[in-house]
Amino acid sequence: MKKTVITSLIAIGILVSCGKKYEETKPVKKNVTETVFASGALEAKETYKLTALADGYLTEISFKENDFVKQGQILAVIDNKQSLLNTENAQVLYDISKSNASPDSPMLLKAKNAVDMAKSKLEFDEKQFDRYKILFEANSISKADYEKTALQYQNSKSEYQVALENYNIQKQQVEQQLSINKTQKNVTNVLAAFNQIKAVKGGRIYKKYKEEGDFVRQGEVIATIGDANFIYAKVSVDEGSIAKIKVGQEAIIQLNIDKNKLYKGKVAEILPTFDETTQSFVCKIYFLDSLDFKITNTQLQVNITVGSTKDALLIPRNYLSYGNEVTIKGSKTPIKIETKFVSSEWVQVISGIDENTVLVTDNIKK
Repeated sequence: MKKTVITSLIAIGILVSCGKKYEETKPVKKNVTETVFASGALEAKETYKLTALADGYLTEISFKENDFVKQGQILAVIDNKQSLLNTENAQVLYDISKSNASPDSPMLLKAKNAVDMAKSKLEFDEKQFDRYKILFEANSISKADYEKTALQYQNSKSEYQVALENYNIQKQQVEQQLSINKTQKNVTNVLAAFNQIKAVKGGRIYKKYKEEGDFVRQGEVIATIGDANFIYAKVSVDEGSIAKIKVGQEAIIQLNIDKNKLYKGKVAEILPTFDETTQSFVCKIYFLDSLDFKITNTQLQVNITVGSTKDALLIPRNYLSYGNEVTIKGSKTPIKIETKFVSSEWVQVISGIDENTVLVTDNIKK
């Protein structure tokens, strides 16, 4: 809802002729200030909702409303036995896989011994092959003996390669399992940490929603926390007026608990979203005056100054008819004028008439 404030009273000449039901007046020039009305409430800066990250019963709550808390401070504890069991099981599996991955684990030692034995056999068969090769070339042994030794050497090389590959495969498998179990252990530790509800940021507890013994589910709100040192006005502006609002514009704020006191403020932020619930846009108004009442959710009203005009040409609202037309004295045909704003009482005229124009109306106030 848009309002326009006239900086001084306007004297309007009213003539009611005997037997004639009409009034007449002349436009006047005065300074005007155009404002946009908005309503809202006090809110703490960086307000957030502290939520449960796991299901379970609240076994401990170490805060109350109005308490000041620090970032990372444990505010509540959830009893989640399943999470604890998962953590313990993950630790056991990690310890087992860590033991299996050590160089002296029975599994790897057995595979390593097989490699060592295959290597020793290969070295022996290689020497035998070299010796028999020399003897064969000197015609000291038969070809059958030489070929038998060569075959034994080739078999030993194959057995060594198989043993070595088997060792590497087993080592890779236990290392992979160790990595998997380590990751699982870390994940369960993180999930177990969710049982401790910590303050994301420091601030004041403005609202407490749960008590010890309550069962909570993941995502349920435990408390509302905000910066107690910075309170601002969060207001809703309708669709027809939001285009006039700009960051930095001055505003006058009035708390509903004391309508006789006014506070100066300015538009600090226009949120880039449309609130479907209220069918309006949301703006943040920061106080320029010291605020002596700092209870959040206190209802308030704001008039935001969106423009001012010096020597604006004004006529009373009841002289403007449908289609932006006015009637000039002595003329039977209404003329169309261009207006800038139309409020419940006044109309600012841009063109079509001037200060010397005499207007008449039969829209007489009762």
